[in-house]
Amino acid sequence: MRARFLHRCTHVLDKEATIAFYERALGFHVDHEVGPEDGSWTNTFMVNDASPVELELTWNRGRTEPYDNGGRDTHIAFEVDDIEAAHRLHASMGCIDTENPRMGLYFIVDPDGQRIEILSADRKRSRG
Repeated sequence: MRARFLHRCTHVLDKEATIAFYERALGFHVDHEVGPEDGSWTNTFMVNDASPVELELTWNRGRTEPYDNGGRDTHIAFEVDDIEAAHRLHASMGCIDTENPRMGLYFIVDPDGQRIEILSADRKRSRG
């Protein structure tokens, strides 16, 4: 058997704000969207040229209570080629949550509280 990782789903309250966040913060764009004709829910799939994994943003009409997208330890991670430039961008967006300079990483959060780890592409990887 072979398995391929397709997407990570996160539930969102403000779909447009979340789309704008991923476009600006990580260079993603909307690839396609599915949902019923009545518009009661949508699944918006976002992609970027650097990653084979899609982000699926699930939005439900009428939802007002924040979603629990897995808790504080659950996150997705992105490797960036210029961590200083990424950090400047994310700082200007006000979305940096936690920093760990010793490990060469930091976390940002999207409009729905989804934690996103940002790692430098040139970090030393430990193999164990």
